[in-house]
Amino acid sequence: MRHSAIRRKLGRVDRALDKAISASEMPGAVVLATMQREGEWLEHLAARGHAVLRPERIAMARETVFDLASLTKAMATTSAVMLLAEQGVLDLDDPVAKHLPAFGERDKEAVTLRHLLTHASGLKPWRGFHELLLERERKKGERLVATAEAREFVLDRICRSALVHAPGEAAVYGDLDFIVLGAVVEALAREPLDAFCEERLFKPLGLERTGFQRLPEGGGPPPEAERRGIAATENCPWRGRILWGEVHDPNAFAMGGVAGHAGLFGPADDVMRFGRAWLDAWHGRSDVLPPERVREFCTRQRLPETSDWALGWDTPTPGSSSSGRHFSEHSIGHLGFTGTSLWIDLEREAVVVMLTNRVHLVAKRSKFTLRPQIHDLLIEGFTA
Repeated sequence: MRHSAIRRKLGRVDRALDKAISASEMPGAVVLATMQREGEWLEHLAARGHAVLRPERIAMARETVFDLASLTKAMATTSAVMLLAEQGVLDLDDPVAKHLPAFGERDKEAVTLRHLLTHASGLKPWRGFHELLLERERKKGERLVATAEAREFVLDRICRSALVHAPGEAAVYGDLDFIVLGAVVEALAREPLDAFCEERLFKPLGLERTGFQRLPEGGGPPPEAERRGIAATENCPWRGRILWGEVHDPNAFAMGGVAGHAGLFGPADDVMRFGRAWLDAWHGRSDVLPPERVREFCTRQRLPETSDWALGWDTPTPGSSSSGRHFSEHSIGHLGFTGTSLWIDLEREAVVVMLTNRVHLVAKRSKFTLRPQIHDLLIEGFTA
């Protein structure tokens, strides 16, 4: 009886997704959620709509690979920094300039790795480096975007930039903090970020289809056979094509597809395995990830006091969280601009993976208020 009541209530999740697809909020979605109740793990899966609408129609499937966008910050860069901290290779209160000497320019000597992880560094949140590179291409008459030179250009510009506020004075979410963290990982690991994450994170966690989509020199779409299982994203005006298997984020594209803030691709099952790994480590049920470090990284840092940021993870803001009304204060999560999200309720033991391709052809019309609604319906269904 209990399970039939749960199934009936969880049917509201599917209906809400179908309604959003009909209203052109998004072409499609895969929602995968689990929650422990009385010693039993309950699960709900919904794969609705289309992964691709143009140049052809391809239905969404559980196995569809998504451009995870800023989930890269949590699933790759934050986790990589955590592993290096556990190794003793770095301390979170190290000045960034200790590991990237060029970063110390223009009064940035006091910025620490902890400041970067909590978006409290004082760096500008975003800059259109791809636009600067495109302008240089026009002047020089040669390809720069998605080259090694472009990657160095972006890092150099950030290192030479001035802060907009003192470190720790405010928490302003942005990408530049994590572009720098990605470079720190590479400097300390002495290998590219994608190689480090593949060997040290994704393989040990069993994430078989998750990884960065490194672009060929100068950029360009992948072969058709590689992209058919991937959800398409935006019809990009400056790239002149629908992005399908290429990173959506313009600065990550300019840097060749591998960056600390964006570039990761993966399916719902892999994102769920990642979320369960953090949950199990937090409860001391697994040591694939270091439990004490996981608990440290899940703790709000109060930089400044009003900030909800843990280390590389967001936590619920009362009354306005994308995780809805039912996730406990002991929850961590992250969003991605393409329409992706991962929320983990450490106390309730629930993990919700919501992957959509909301920017595929309908980006201008999509307000995307669906996330908290779906999370509420899932928790209400599981607790029926």
